Amino acid sequence: MQINTWQEWLDTLGDALNKAEEMKMPKKLISKSAAQVGDFLFDLIDPDVPENRLLKNMWSLADSKEKEALAGLMIKLVDQKSTH
Repeated sequence: MQINTWQEWLDTLGDALNKAEEMKMPKKLISKSAAQVGDFLFDLIDPDVPENRLLKNMWSLADSKEKEALAGLMIKLVDQKSTH
């Protein structure tokens, strides 16, 4: 997947979050799953935009609890964007 802007990244995350919420997944499970996907993407994807490079750098320094917190913050960011 080619993502050229931060907005495209947020839109992609928003679509995934909407699908998870439609399936009635609890927020805690969404956050844990997002952290697992983050680990997967960390190993395979070279970030397309500077903001994602920053996230990858922070991810590389984070322990598992911090990764889950980062994933939760990204979910909040996407939620906030979709409600405004």
